[in-house]
Amino acid sequence: MKNAILVLNAGSSSMKFQVFLQGEELTSIYSGLAERLKEDTPYVKIKNKDGDVVLKQDLEANAGHGEALTLAIDTLEKELAKEEVKLVYVGHRFVHGGDKYVAPVEITAEVIEGLKDVIPLAPLHNPHHLTGIEFIAKNYPELRQVACFDTAFHATNPESIRTFALPRKFWDMGIKRYGFHGLSYQYIATKMQEVAPLARKTVVCHLGNGASMAAIANGKSIASTMGFTALDGLPMGTRCGNIDASVALYMIEKLGMSAAEVNDVFNKQSGVLGLSGISNDLRDVEESDEPLAKLAMEYYTMSIARKVGDLATTMGGLDSIVFTAGGGENSSIVRQAVAEKLAWLGIEIDAEKNDCRGVVRQISTHTSKVALYIIPTNEELMIANSTVELLEA
Repeated sequence: MKNAILVLNAGSSSMKFQVFLQGEELTSIYSGLAERLKEDTPYVKIKNKDGDVVLKQDLEANAGHGEALTLAIDTLEKELAKEEVKLVYVGHRFVHGGDKYVAPVEITAEVIEGLKDVIPLAPLHNPHHLTGIEFIAKNYPELRQVACFDTAFHATNPESIRTFALPRKFWDMGIKRYGFHGLSYQYIATKMQEVAPLARKTVVCHLGNGASMAAIANGKSIASTMGFTALDGLPMGTRCGNIDASVALYMIEKLGMSAAEVNDVFNKQSGVLGLSGISNDLRDVEESDEPLAKLAMEYYTMSIARKVGDLATTMGGLDSIVFTAGGGENSSIVRQAVAEKLAWLGIEIDAEKNDCRGVVRQISTHTSKVALYIIPTNEELMIANSTVELLEA
């Protein structure tokens, strides 16, 4: 009987999951999602490794995470049993661990109580991660669980990078830069040992709907563009990124907006969507000839290029740049524009090599002073690996 690991990423109204088979390497054998949870038409869908749908089932109206998890786990256990495979572990993505959790941790009753303490640091994400953990602990106690934190990889950032220029009492209250997308950066740092083993000073551009960048020196995070929350740094699909804090005060004091309204503007109406007025999807904006779409692309790619300079400074140099996540892996236009803005560094992109999507590839010329790479990220595999390493150490 072989063992399998379920990797779970629970959101407010959806859940994504994968099942990995243990062997010499972990192999993804099932994937699925539950969507529209707590709405009128929730459903669960599961596919096998060949892409065949093994389950597509509607849930009762307003069904939540518990009903979806029950259907998913029971279905997966039945399918796995046919292949003489047993589900033994569950690895969870947990967005914010604060200073309390800087490494994967096995779930116990004590840890569950501790995770409640960090809910205020990511109130839009952490409660839903905890919901899945508590449900499985109660209903499937035989499954050992591990929480893996998106903030943990950045715990190696020096204090001079993590702090804000505020009175010290605010640092003591936990107001500091944490950084996010750490599971993605950890995967890229590991993969770079294989792809470019001589690389020592790398800037990684995680360009999804949520976008950030990180400086990774000798495999460790030195700095990240995201801060106290995942709003800071680059412009994103709907998030504004860097903004003068006085803008928020002006909106509240002079425009009469509530804090909730300002939060909604910054997080859900801004970024690529707000600038272009078209879409939060880079693909739609790239294809548009509208002036505001062109402005959005220029702002977005210039922001990335400027951050490269910032992050390279924290490492005292730069030998490689990695593009990953949706836009990084798939947009040759974004990669080309960023490379052209960094030509003064001696960066040269190979247009032919850059004409690709979602593959591991070096896309710089042989004479480029800085190597450019595409490396598709795999946060789920990182969680699965971390779960096995912790529980079988």
